[in-house]
Amino acid sequence: MNPEPLKTAGRLDGIAPFHVMDLLARAQALEAAGRDIIHLEIGEPDFATPRPIVEAGIAALRAGHTHYTGALGLPGLREAIAGWYASRWQAPVEPGRIVVTPGASGALLLALGLLAGPDDDILMADPGYPCNRHFVRFCDARVMSVPVDAGSGFQLTLEAVERHATPATRALLIASPSNPTGTIMAADELTRIHDWCVAHGVALIVDEIYLALTYDGTEHSAARWDDVFVVNSFSKFFLMTGWRLGWLVAPAWTMPALERLAQNLFLAASTPAQHAALAAFAPATQDMLEACKAELRARRDYMLPALRARGFVIPVVPQGAFYLYADCSRLTADSHAWANRLLEDAGIAVTPGIDFGSYHAARHLRFAYTQPLQRLTEAMARLDHFLRP
Repeated sequence: MNPEPLKTAGRLDGIAPFHVMDLLARAQALEAAGRDIIHLEIGEPDFATPRPIVEAGIAALRAGHTHYTGALGLPGLREAIAGWYASRWQAPVEPGRIVVTPGASGALLLALGLLAGPDDDILMADPGYPCNRHFVRFCDARVMSVPVDAGSGFQLTLEAVERHATPATRALLIASPSNPTGTIMAADELTRIHDWCVAHGVALIVDEIYLALTYDGTEHSAARWDDVFVVNSFSKFFLMTGWRLGWLVAPAWTMPALERLAQNLFLAASTPAQHAALAAFAPATQDMLEACKAELRARRDYMLPALRARGFVIPVVPQGAFYLYADCSRLTADSHAWANRLLEDAGIAVTPGIDFGSYHAARHLRFAYTQPLQRLTEAMARLDHFLRP
């Protein structure tokens, strides 16, 4: 006799799976069977972590830096991050307002754990990174998804915020540049939204993990204000995805509570990874990272017209990140099914729009230009064959 299964928490009902992970599993199965798959689905650059960062990590291990750090992170790393804000974005951030976290996910969980709870509304754009809404659900708060389109550059506007805000709105979450669209929010619009948040007692959380991967326009950080929660990561620009390291910049008054949360949620970020990250700010390492950024921009500049020429509608040029959010409605009415056929028939893996929300999801695909130009060219050749009548 089989025992009755245990009941799981109700919050799980609102946490959907990543559909792209099913595609990835199928892609890996096809590769195991001998197929060549071009991976344009996962948000991870193909570049290896720069050698100075790797060597610093190895040196830290050899030096015995394998014990816990304080919950807020290595003081030297917090100082280095603060210095980067000052030099790159002219944003005056005190090291004492920085928490080093296990990836940007750890930073966002800290911010939402501090702010969100039952009966609270957290407002964010649709489409957007799926974990954002799932983290809100994990905190037993409600997601208020705001449909955005090309008219606003796929970003929230103050007018949209005012239309969708409720008396229960506790925080706004903005991503600039955004995943999946790669678009940025203009500095003046961010200022308008910030001022509205201050006037209405609403917290502002800004995801800037792709900020240093801005190709067009001036980079501007919300950390120029000391009352905003800013999430960032060593994964994307710094090419340290597997090291699992990020940070949160938060208002000074929140630090005791955030430290208490960090102690209980994850104790501390990886010590070797923190020591490795110290090398990320050295001028020689920054030069390497900027060279990779230039390569990503070249890939965007190839892929954008290539996809448009093949019937995809991309109405806004993505100013950053490494994604193209393409309207494929000229080719299919079901992007999820189409993505599966593209994988099976052409060996190209892409992410269906359903992973990023519900607004026009069935008519969109996300292409991640995270492969060398030669592979992107091959992908377009395969796509031509796939589209041939």
